[in-house]
Amino acid sequence: MDEREATGVCLNKIKMNIIKITFLLAGLSGIFVLSGNKEGKHYEEELPVFGITVTKKWQMPKQLTEISGLSLIDDNRFACVQDEQGRIFIYNILSSSVEKEIPFGAVGDYEGLAVVGETIWVLRSDGKLFEVSNINAVNPAVKEYSTHLTIKQDSEGLCYDKKNNRLLIAIKGTELETDDYKGIYAFDLGSKKMDQQPVFKIDLLDKVFQSGSGKKKKGSINPSGIAIHPLNGDMYIIDGRNPKLLITDAAGAIKKLYPLNTNEFAQPEGITFNTTGNLFIANEGTKQPGNILKVNIDP
Repeated sequence: MDEREATGVCLNKIKMNIIKITFLLAGLSGIFVLSGNKEGKHYEEELPVFGITVTKKWQMPKQLTEISGLSLIDDNRFACVQDEQGRIFIYNILSSSVEKEIPFGAVGDYEGLAVVGETIWVLRSDGKLFEVSNINAVNPAVKEYSTHLTIKQDSEGLCYDKKNNRLLIAIKGTELETDDYKGIYAFDLGSKKMDQQPVFKIDLLDKVFQSGSGKKKKGSINPSGIAIHPLNGDMYIIDGRNPKLLITDAAGAIKKLYPLNTNEFAQPEGITFNTTGNLFIANEGTKQPGNILKVNIDP
């Protein structure tokens, strides 16, 4: 090997080491975007977010392209809602199909749902709640409840808080009195009433929203789904507009914020757990079908 060839080999090794280091740093920091030109077209590819892995995927049928809410019924069935029809869809992961549809209301912007025994609660974006009782009956009974939340609050996240016998509602839009936080409100299942003040406040000045520049800047999160971990009580809140996952403890203190890879999480709208703590996230379809993903998060 002459001197020129040796120099070329050395340079190639240096380049490969730089690439390896870059990929390692990308995994540690979250998302890394590769840009280039492929067959004359600009393209971007996002690497997987460090610590978050999709372990299984179910592609939704056409009627659930715009899946917007998700809650587990049992180990094999999910209750789902999409944001245009007043219907609950029961999706079976063993048959990969909708096994039942339950009509409960007119056309509207339905965003979240929560299973409580044989009752399913559905949340509309204007803050109205629909109680669909005895879902196994031929004609389940339906009751509608108003809250003080309006379309300005754009309520999207709904989950069942079993420990406190209440529903939790996370708003995506504007807070009632301030823009320093996003509130999570409680609807008591005993009295069927909602507290005027949020039971939890997502502090938009928390350190997880800061860029490290030294000056505090107000962060942004637009909750589209909320779920409670069945084993430790932590709250998991997803943002469908700018895909990310926020985790708080049971008292609402922020623990971690994960950016989500948009190749896998195009528009996360629904989130739920099974009884053993496995996490599932539903994505609304855009050019692709909607889906439900089983997700693993490393501590």
